[in-house]
Amino acid sequence: MSQRETPAENGAMEGEQVYGRTTVPIQGAGSFCSCPCFKKSRYIVKLFEVVFSFLAFVLEEVVASCENCHALYFFEFVSCSAFFLTLLLLIILTTSLRVKVNRVNWEKVDFCYTAVIASFFLIASIVFAAKNEGSHVEKAAVAFGFLATFAFTVDILLCLKEKEWPLSKNEMVQAETPRDPKAVKGETEPLNEPGALPV
Repeated sequence: MSQRETPAENGAMEGEQVYGRTTVPIQGAGSFCSCPCFKKSRYIVKLFEVVFSFLAFVLEEVVASCENCHALYFFEFVSCSAFFLTLLLLIILTTSLRVKVNRVNWEKVDFCYTAVIASFFLIASIVFAAKNEGSHVEKAAVAFGFLATFAFTVDILLCLKEKEWPLSKNEMVQAETPRDPKAVKGETEPLNEPGALPV
């Protein structure tokens, strides 16, 4: 003989069905490492950016002496900044930190940073290549500087290929679209005067 279900049990089962249908888990919310901002190809390119920047910085530090040290110091600053900032940005974009700091448009930050650091790396590599002592270590540092510049440039091209121009204002234009004049007119019409019958 089957047991009869009580009203409380029926209510609990109905609640589970309702919540089971309407509640949808957030994709990638529980995972520690995910890449929702870019594809795997850009993730690999960013790893190359970190490696090339690190090698350029290490080889520059190995240089024992220099006559014109301004080019060396500028190359050191750019390569060191590129290594640490790119590594930090990569950690933020591939972990849950991106979700926690959700007020920042990380796509625009990534695009602008990559464009700026690519320009500085190109300038620093050209200047250091023109003004060095000609040692093998300096030539290797310059080579990795150009490789890092190439990696940052490829990253920009992949960003433009995968998505639209990150700095476009399409969303702002849609948000500022004027409302229908008829709807505004209906909302601003005066109410019926006291004592007057509604039409």
